[in-house]
Amino acid sequence: MYKRNRTAKAGLLVLACAACGTLSAQKEYPKQEKMTPGMSEYWTPQPKVVTPGEPNANAFISAPSDAIVLFDGKDLSAWKSAKEGEAKWKVENGAFTVVKGTGDIQTKQEFESFQLHIEWQIPANITGKSQARGNSGIFLQGKYEIQVLDCYNNETYVNGQTGSVYKQTPPLANAMRKPGEWNVYDIIYSAPVFKEDGTYRVPPRVTVIQNGIVLQNNTTILGTTEYIGFPKVEKHGAGPLILQDHGDPSEPISFRNIWIREL
Repeated sequence: MYKRNRTAKAGLLVLACAACGTLSAQKEYPKQEKMTPGMSEYWTPQPKVVTPGEPNANAFISAPSDAIVLFDGKDLSAWKSAKEGEAKWKVENGAFTVVKGTGDIQTKQEFESFQLHIEWQIPANITGKSQARGNSGIFLQGKYEIQVLDCYNNETYVNGQTGSVYKQTPPLANAMRKPGEWNVYDIIYSAPVFKEDGTYRVPPRVTVIQNGIVLQNNTTILGTTEYIGFPKVEKHGAGPLILQDHGDPSEPISFRNIWIREL
């Protein structure tokens, strides 16, 4: 009698659980609220302004012997359009300038960990404010953006300021030269290592030095640098450097003297 009752109770429990599962499957839960860009932006505290040392007119740092030269002032043969075909940005006077509307450009070669040297210039006649003023970006492995922007007397949200890991980590200082002068980035980047499930075993890390001033000091990158929303972890291998055609209405910026050392 006891055994029969126990069996009957077990059967009822199975039926009840099945019913719960059916109800649970039919129940609708709220969807995630729609994100806006401002949800991942913050404005304070603003990094302190640090005036870089004065540039010497002849202080052009040529590439070391073991570097891969990505731009030597002559052509964009090391680059291609991020969409398709050849890079369409304008080469002139030892530099190249964004051609608005032609899209991002990326290196033909892909990289993992590296040391990157790149020089960039905000035009002297720049207009606009906040993010609509000389906006571009350098994407490491095509995933993680180091912000390029004119932050000389131009405030914006700090995790989108010059030298930020975009929408993640603000720079330690504002080291901008005034428009019309060349800025220098030296970037040391350590590529991530992934587990089999696609999560980070070792996250990517970056050090950014602008005009001799440290902006990021071995900073952990949390994931992809999203304009809307928060970082995502996406498993990947070697990737290109991408330079951004941002599309803001201000005058286009220029780049020169780009070289990279694989680490």
